[in-house]
Amino acid sequence: MKISLIICTYKRSISLLKLLKTVEVQNLYPDEILVIDGSTDELTKEILTKNSFKNLTYYKVKPNQRGLTKQRNFGIDSLKQDTDIVCFLDDDTVLDKDYFKNLKTVFESDDNITGVGGIATNENKWKQNTLDYYNPKKYISIDGFHVKLGQRHVLRNYLKIGSSQLPGVMPEFSNGLSCGYPLTGKSYPVDLLIGMSMSFRKKVVDSIKFSTYFEGYGLYEDADFSIRALEYGKNVLATSVLLEHHHDAAGRPNQFKYGKMVTRNGWYVWRIKYANPSLKARFKWNSIAVVLTGLRFVNVITTQKRKEAFTEAIGRCVGLFSLIFNKPKLKM
Repeated sequence: MKISLIICTYKRSISLLKLLKTVEVQNLYPDEILVIDGSTDELTKEILTKNSFKNLTYYKVKPNQRGLTKQRNFGIDSLKQDTDIVCFLDDDTVLDKDYFKNLKTVFESDDNITGVGGIATNENKWKQNTLDYYNPKKYISIDGFHVKLGQRHVLRNYLKIGSSQLPGVMPEFSNGLSCGYPLTGKSYPVDLLIGMSMSFRKKVVDSIKFSTYFEGYGLYEDADFSIRALEYGKNVLATSVLLEHHHDAAGRPNQFKYGKMVTRNGWYVWRIKYANPSLKARFKWNSIAVVLTGLRFVNVITTQKRKEAFTEAIGRCVGLFSLIFNKPKLKM
């Protein structure tokens, strides 16, 4: 089983080097590493010239090829034909030394598994169960572990617009749970994989590509791709495939654009999964959009990052109202 790794990067040369240093010491080394660089400077090229890595090929894309989805598709088109598994990693991650070894084991365990996502251990907040902790509106419990839900999920539960599905499974009104799973070593069936760490059998990337709807930063392009990948098998979140995710602010959009993308791209992914949702589901989706926008306005008072909260809230408002007159055109 040959493994190819695609890393798309944009002005994150130091983060990329840290990631590659953890790839270098893997117990199972990738057969191919493609770095697809959309940077407007030469720092990434320079740092890879000074630090060589086995099986690595570097590509500097043209200006019209920049953007996460375009760079991922460029990487797919550049793969060796005999590869079996195609891995995508964010450039601000670092890997556990058994990342690829355990990933291979998961794919070998079931031919019906065509997509695998990893777990960021530094973001995993699951704890072993203790007595008298459980409140179903504030916690979720799985396999003897529990995690406290975020503010927005708790509020949605009290308003009776929360999801009853397991994490990573999209309900009919979208807006499911994104808290991952406890580190039990198991693999859990999901709809949605996270772009920081997702891998697919090559037959998937030979059949579908990342949507050109998601330009630039590409928020939710991973959700869109993983939903469409379900046509070829099942996706799982593998709690044995471990890494850390250290969010690098470089290359991210401003909060206004982010807020607008959250709403419009969220609507797009929802309709990719459910083209004709029920009236109840439509009501819930819109209600949640309003509630989340309201929470960001409240954060103007409750957090120190007041400007960021305010501009994101405005962006969410603009995105929501734009859906009335200008809905995104779905690209399957």
